[in-house]
Formats: sequence, structure tokens, C-alpha cells
Amino acid sequence: MDKPWILIVEDEEKIARVLELELSFEGYNTGKAFTGSDGLKMFHDQSWNLVLLDIMLPEMSGVEVLRRIRANDTHTPVILLTAKNSVEDKVSGLDLGANDYITKPFQMEEVLARVRAALRLNPKPIEDSVDDGWIQVGDLKLNELSREVKRGNKAIDLTQREFDLLAYLMQHERQVLNREQILNGVWGYDFYGDTNIVDVYIRYLRNKMDKGYEQPLIHTVRGVGYVLKDSQ
Repeated sequence: MDKPWILIVEDEEKIARVLELELSFEGYNTGKAFTGSDGLKMFHDQSWNLVLLDIMLPEMSGVEVLRRIRANDTHTPVILLTAKNSVEDKVSGLDLGANDYITKPFQMEEVLARVRAALRLNPKPIEDSVDDGWIQVGDLKLNELSREVKRGNKAIDLTQREFDLLAYLMQHERQVLNREQILNGVWGYDFYGDTNIVDVYIRYLRNKMDKGYEQPLIHTVRGVGYVLKDSQ
């Protein structure tokens, strides 16, 4: 069984390091971010099984990070790390969809127990997993770990942004996404450019993965946005 991936978003480096060491010792894969904006970017850059999220963060608060995560992801468990007296933050976090919270200072045994409970109650969906890191729609396969893309037996070479866009579309298979959702999910909430960039990159993707194939996978929903689905 694959080891779960846990994202630690904590600005106190000593606490983040202790969490990283203890979770690694327990057999989890980990990633660390020290600011809210970096944490949000890392969350969107790959697939995570759980997020440990401090509320008091520089650049963007943990509550705001949680709100932005929940705008597109209602499944990944999020456990808040809170100061002892931040009752309002706890309530706000739970209202926004946090699964649990842990009050600082905490005992590692409690953290590990709550992590195990959250992962047990919210297992990562595996229906479309075809191998380690692979997701598939029709004859299109994408590996989130090795960043490989194949259609049938043909390898497709994508830029980093094209890959991120395709991964986002595949993660939301058969879901019609408007440009704003795609922009937020792929470019991030801090992107201030024109939403037309979504159309530009959709065109790039189509030229690389749909052109020459009888069955296109990326479909335009007129007046709304785009959807990735296998027509068959």
C-alpha cells in the first residue's frame, strides 16, 4: 500500500521539523511549507492525503488557506493547529470544513492519533487509480508523481503549466469547470492576469493530446467552460 502524503503548513520551523520527523518515522511521506501562500501552492501542485494547517501564518492565514482549499476540494482531510485561546479561529475553521483541530502545545501522540483517525474516516478515493500515482480517463493516463502523460502508447510532452492544467481537468473528470475555477485551481488565487489564458492553454493541450485522435477528450461547454471526459 502507498504511504499517505501529509502536507505540513507551519511557520515555526522547529515545530514543522518535529512534525516532519515524527510523521516520517511513522511511515508517512511529508511536505513542508512555512507560509500560507506556499502551503496553498504546494497543495495544488500535487495530491495529498491530509493537511496539517497552522492558523497563524504569514502572507495568508490558515483559515483563508482552508477556505481556498475547500472551494475546489471537499474531501482531503484538514487538521488545524491552533493557539490555546483562538476559539473564534477554531469555529471559523470548522465552519469552513476543517475535519479536526489540535491545540498548541500538543503531544505528538495526540497528533498521530488524530492523523490516523482522519485518514481512516476520509480515505483517498482510488477508483481511478491504475498504478502508483496514475490516474486515467479513457486512453489518457497521467502520473502525478513522475509527471508522465500518455495517450494510448504515445508519450505526450507537456510544459509544467500544461501538465498542471491537464491534471486538474482529470481530477475533475466529467465536471464542467468555468474559467474562474480553472484559473484558481491551476494558476492560484493570487494570479491577476486575464482569464483568456485558460483558453490559450486549453488550445495548447488540445494540440498535443487531442489532435489526430478520433475521440477528443477536452470538450467546450458553450457559455460555461470546459470538461474533460471520455465520449465513449
